[in-house]
Amino acid sequence: MAFARAANYLTESDPDLKGISYRFALALLFILAVSLYAKFFGGGHISMTLVIAAGVGGYMAMGIGANDVANNVGPAVGSRALTLGGALLIAAIFEAAGAIIAGGNVVTTIRSGIIDPTLIPDTHTFVWLMLAALLAAAIWLNLATAIGAPVSTTHSIVGAVLGAGIAAGGFAIADWGVVGKIVLSWLVSPITGGLIAAFFLYLIKRLITYDSNMAQAAGRHVPVLIGLMAWAFTTFLLIKGVGRLVDISFGQALLYGLTLGVVIMILLKPVFRRRALYIESDKPAVNRLFNIPLVFAAALLCFAHGSNDVANAIGPLAAIVDVLGNEPDAIAGQTTIPLWVMMIGALGLSLGLALFGTRVIKTVGDEITDLDQMRAYCIAMAATITVIIASQLGLPISSTHTAVGAVFGVGFLREYLKVSYDRKIEKIKEHHAGEDQHLLDGFLARFEAASVREKGAILREIKRKQKQDESVALIRKKERKSLRKVYRQELVKRSLVLRIISAWVITVPASALMAAIIYFVIRGMLLP
Repeated sequence: MAFARAANYLTESDPDLKGISYRFALALLFILAVSLYAKFFGGGHISMTLVIAAGVGGYMAMGIGANDVANNVGPAVGSRALTLGGALLIAAIFEAAGAIIAGGNVVTTIRSGIIDPTLIPDTHTFVWLMLAALLAAAIWLNLATAIGAPVSTTHSIVGAVLGAGIAAGGFAIADWGVVGKIVLSWLVSPITGGLIAAFFLYLIKRLITYDSNMAQAAGRHVPVLIGLMAWAFTTFLLIKGVGRLVDISFGQALLYGLTLGVVIMILLKPVFRRRALYIESDKPAVNRLFNIPLVFAAALLCFAHGSNDVANAIGPLAAIVDVLGNEPDAIAGQTTIPLWVMMIGALGLSLGLALFGTRVIKTVGDEITDLDQMRAYCIAMAATITVIIASQLGLPISSTHTAVGAVFGVGFLREYLKVSYDRKIEKIKEHHAGEDQHLLDGFLARFEAASVREKGAILREIKRKQKQDESVALIRKKERKSLRKVYRQELVKRSLVLRIISAWVITVPASALMAAIIYFVIRGMLLP
């Protein structure tokens, strides 16, 4: 637990100058250590270019840890299922484990086929291109993290490779079909994640929180929800993590996940039925039932993230190592990743999250909208299911956009339901206008305690009576709009939504422009 205590110290919300200096000193020490290791133990042809590239790779890995990993643990932290220190500890262990165990031995050096390597004139140009892309993507992630904007690290490195590639070989070098798919993913990722998260939240409300006996409803339905989570996460892990180690089809992963989910549901049914007899019939008590599943969800998301996105940090570095050391006269589309390069990615992810990840964690977990454990469950499920669907459709979606879109979906659904409920209350008050306040309060209390079906019957009866009596005033349209505006401002921060979306839109062009500029600077410095 020493790591968790240290992480809490390093990630206080308002650190003093000494704390900030301490973080930057540790980050610089890591970059220096990586560079020195490359110099003395990198193997193959050791050059200053390799030493610099290793340091930039470490910088990029920390940037991914500070920005991208937050999406996996942010909702669990925001819902109080995990403390910040506990989340950092889990993320550090499982990100590193995913990178080392299931990170894969081969990575595409030119990410997603974004450029054609055959149009790169020589190996020197290729090395400069990869180094420029790596540095530009790292700088962009650093800037986004500083303002608390969760952006896609995949889009950052793709944009950087695209920009440096165009600078090196012209516009013909780019695969614009891939670029088009990436642009499409800006829309598909957050919208799909938001819709799935909203669906699960509405399902939970109908099955559990709207029930007159919330505890008994939780005892019946929470095991099913956890079983669904086990199914989704097992399938996700088999496809995105274990699938790198063993050959497994999507159908097999789906079947294995379903089997485990059913087993877990059956085992948990009697446990939760007994617990329902002793817990309070309120939301805080029901929310606590989701704590342990959310801890497992955060750990599995971090493992899968480490196994997949470590390539964003070390792919260009692995390409540079391969060209400089093993095959100096060839530019390969794929390359074997040395263990020491993989370790840079694994350690950098963990250290970047511990030192600088708190800002984005707070954005995802606290600042967009208020989260509890049930809402965090919906976000985790949405992120997982969206990635599973997209992986089968071949869509290059962003896990960051998906997770943040799920947070948006939860917040906007809460807004809609709050406004809708308040309008119902206003209709009841208008219908009982002029009656004794004590009677009105009693009717409202009975309405609030009623089931969803009973509430619907009450409102239909009121509507029928209002149609019969035209003197009964309905709430005016202006009042409804004003009421919606109040709740929207309270439940979802519009300024933050606009800031995040703006960061998403400019990620590819910003990283591309920076990479092109850096490429020309490097080329100008190194050309004879």
